[in-house]
This record gives sequence, C-alpha cells and structure tokens, in this order.
Amino acid sequence: MNLFAEIRTLVVEKLNAMVAAGQLPEGLDYANVAVEPPRDAAHGDMATNAAMVLAKSAKMKPRDIADALAAHLTEDARITTAEVAGPGFLNLRLDASKWQGVVAAAVKAGSDFGRSTMGEDKKVNVEYVSANPTGPLHVGHTRGAVFGDALASLLDFVGFDVTREYYINDGGAQVDVLARSVYLRYQEAHGQEVAFEDGTYPGEYLIEVGQELKDKMGDAYLGQSEDVWLVEIREFATAKMMDLIREDLAALGVKMDNFYSEKSLYGTGLIEKALNALESKGLIYEGVLEPPKGKKPEDWEPREQTLFKSTEHGDDVDRPVKKSDGAWTYFAPDIAYHYDKVQRNYDALIDVFGADHGGYVKRMKAAVSALSDGKIPLDIKLTQLVKLWKNGEPFKMSKRAGNFVTLRDVVEQVGPDVTRFVMLTRKNDAPLDFDFDKVLESSKENPVFYVQYAHARVCSVLRKATEAGIDVSDATLMAADLTKLDHEAEITVAKKIAEWPRLVEIAGRTNEPHRVAFYLYELASELHSHYKKGDELTELRFVQDDPATSQAKIALARAVAVVISAGLGILGVTPAQEM
Repeated sequence: MNLFAEIRTLVVEKLNAMVAAGQLPEGLDYANVAVEPPRDAAHGDMATNAAMVLAKSAKMKPRDIADALAAHLTEDARITTAEVAGPGFLNLRLDASKWQGVVAAAVKAGSDFGRSTMGEDKKVNVEYVSANPTGPLHVGHTRGAVFGDALASLLDFVGFDVTREYYINDGGAQVDVLARSVYLRYQEAHGQEVAFEDGTYPGEYLIEVGQELKDKMGDAYLGQSEDVWLVEIREFATAKMMDLIREDLAALGVKMDNFYSEKSLYGTGLIEKALNALESKGLIYEGVLEPPKGKKPEDWEPREQTLFKSTEHGDDVDRPVKKSDGAWTYFAPDIAYHYDKVQRNYDALIDVFGADHGGYVKRMKAAVSALSDGKIPLDIKLTQLVKLWKNGEPFKMSKRAGNFVTLRDVVEQVGPDVTRFVMLTRKNDAPLDFDFDKVLESSKENPVFYVQYAHARVCSVLRKATEAGIDVSDATLMAADLTKLDHEAEITVAKKIAEWPRLVEIAGRTNEPHRVAFYLYELASELHSHYKKGDELTELRFVQDDPATSQAKIALARAVAVVISAGLGILGVTPAQEM
C-alpha cells in the first residue's frame, strides 16, 4: 500500500476531470506531477506541485489551477482539506482512516510491506567489491561490499531481477607479484631466509599459503627459475586468495551470485570479439593521442596505437585499447567484460568502484553506450574513503595484512550488523568516519543502537502484552479497531510509516540505499518519542486495561517493527529482539 501513489492517482483523476470540464486544456503531460510529504508538517499531510508544473503548458496562473484542483479534490472522502500555498502549491490533509489503514496494511503485509513492482522484473547486474585477488579485503572494500550488497537487496525489493557479481582481477601483473610473494613464503617454509623487496606483498596472511604450497609440492620448486613455477604458483595463490576473500565476504554477510574471471577473457577471443563489435561501428582506429595536460596517465604513448573513439559517446578523449607493441591496455579487457554483460541481455548495469577509480567513469560509460547502441544504461557509483578511529586516534594498520586495516579487523571489533549499518550512514560518495567507540555507544547519537533499540522496544511490548494475556498475533492486530488510534501523536507515527513505500521506491530509482538508513533513524525517533509521551499521557501507552484498545495501539508499534525489519533486511542487518 503506497498511500502517496494512491493520492497521486487521485490528483491525476481530478486533473482529467478538470480537462473534461474545460478548466484545463487537453494534452497536458502529468509526468512531473508529484505528491510528497510537505516540507513543514504543520502545512498538511501531503503536498502536490501539480499546478506549478502544469501552469506553463496550460498557459494559466498556477494559483488558478490550484484553486480549481482543490475544489475537485475535496469532493473525495479521503481529502478533508486542500489549501493553496505560496505561488500555487497545494497542501492536503487526509481523513484519519487513511493513516489507520496504513497501520493495518503494514501488519498484514509483514516483511513485504513497501515491496514494489517498480522494477518490472528488469534484469540488473550489480558488480561490486571486485578487489584484486592478492590479499584479504580491506576497509575500503568493506564499504564497497556493504554498499553494493545493500543496493542489490534494495533493487530486488522494488522489483528488479538482480545479479550480484564479482569481477576477479586475475589477468594483470599483480597476480604475478602475488606468485612471487608466495614463492618467498614457500622458501621461508623450507627454513630459508628471505627478503620482501618493494612491490611484493609482505602480509602475514601469505605465511599459511606458503606452507600449504610446501605441503603440496615439497621442495620441487626450490632453486628453480621463475619460468618453471610462476604459472602454477599464480594459479594456486589466486585460488587461495579467492577462498580468503569469500570468507571475508561471508563474515560480512555478502554472498555473490557470480564470480567472473578476467583471465577468462585472454586467449579466448573475447577481447577481440568485443573490439570487433566496436570496429564494426566505426569506433576503432589507429592514431596518436595528444599528450594530456598535467600528469600523464600510464597508458599514454607518444606513438601510433589502436584507439577507441570514446569521445563519440561522451568521453573527454579517445582511449587506447592496444599498445604500439601489440599488448592490450588495461581498458581492453574491461571493455570485453562489459561487452559480455551486454550480451547477457541485462536491462541495466551498475558498477561500484572505489573513489580512486573516478577517472574510469566516463570511459566505461562510453564503452557500454557504444556496445549497446545506447540502449543499456551504466550507473557507476563511487565509494569514498573510510577513516577509522579508536580511543580518539586513527586505528592502526593490521600486521596480518602488512599495510592496511582488513575487513576482518572491523567486523571482529564491532560485528557485521554494526559494520554494515554504519557504512550506510553516509551517501556513498561522501567520506565516512568510522569511530569504533561511538558505534558501540547506547545513545541517540549512535544510529545503529537507536534503530535496533526501537525494534527491540516493540518486541518488549509484544512480550509484556502476551504475558498480560493479550492476543497480539498479527491476525488479531490487523483486525483490531484502529479507529482507536485517534490521537495526534499516534497519527504522526502512522504518517511516518506511510512514507516507507514511497521512500523505498525513490531509493531504488536513484540507487541510494543510504536513504533507507536515514529513514529508519527517523522512524525510530518517532517510535521513541511516542513511547516517551506515554510516560505522561497514559492513553498513549501501548498496553491498556481494555484488550481491544491495547491491540489497536500495539498494532501501531507492530507496524513500526515491520518497517524497521524490512528496512534492516535491505541493509543486511539483523533486527534486535532485545537489548
């Protein structure tokens, strides 16, 4: 039940009635007509911009449209008042039965309350994390993993067919460095003295891998040249690192649908096939790029090379796909990977990158636009840096990792639920401070605690009511006489519940799961405020002397818990039953 969508439908019906009555011209476009919460709750329950957005095309004054629309809307029993404000906004007040109905709908729908068909079962590929398979995931990967996973859950909730995908970067030079680093640990396992030179991975996590390699191969690789062992150790080490990464993801509650190997693109003709597709569109040519201004990128060469006309699809400059020596650039396999996504018939693609990949956005968008003839949108979401604090100081690096704080370090400190929620308390492209002390505080300033406590508080109410012999099953609560929820404070809570279906669709449309976290904090605040008012006003307490009145009031609390549970489910956080 989306009450805002219901009232928007009513507004459109009344606009059509105005057209039929000759009060508006025909052929108006209602696409930008919206019904939303007013900026100031004192102004009403909902507001519509209909008169404002239609005035220009109707060649009428906004207030004239608003006055006429108000008269039509108040003919409907759902609308108690419709008042024109400012240049032509229309503030609406709804009959209390509509808010009471939201409570019943939430209890009845349970975890499906707010679930939407907006996505129309369109196929969406969400690629996230995609860390190099050279070690455990670090805190930056943690934010990308949480954001991507929550986004995928959000899109599923609003009706998309979602594939969660991890791109394994196992085709570049970094996996050769990994193999050399493991070889050092292998030598170390045999009692040899080794030195980790710059460019190798000194983390302790490779000690076990070196020992496992010894257990498997004995001394077969000792004293052998790199060409003897590099390929086999690379395969062995990459597999071990992916096992480690899967364990990291599992610790955070992240489960992928698909792992796609970059290496599978090489020697299989897939890169050539992707570039041939671009060449057939006249987008591949041989040329020399102008030297870039400022710092020169690694893939720039002052000589002729194979280029992609990415500027024809919104990029700033054309991009090299093959070097003058015939080797592929880093961009070539990325094009091939996204070509494969296009061939898998997704309706939309989403890539979650770290902020350090910002320079890659335009070229990837250009590639997908060219490969799909502009039919498949690619949204690239950048996740900004996370700064860790503990005891008022920056949290120190992990010895196990060698030079960074791992995902496990964070999860072991505060648990997966707190980690996930905190990572979503800022928009993905805004920096995030993660203070281990503050995220464990039992206070309003800690959003994780505040939301979890609201859910636990409702669970406590249900337990106490049950102990008092009151039937608080969902079947009973949704059939309760909700006209008893007639106090302004109760209606206020119901109004916030009613925002959930609208909010979740907006979050899904904009690919912004942080909106869910923000909303849950606001809903929790309404619940806590209402609970506190019961200290002074006994009629607001959830448990009353009369069981029927108790059931109506408990239905309101249960509806809050339903929404919190659904929202936390999207975020991948387990609702607390008690605290």
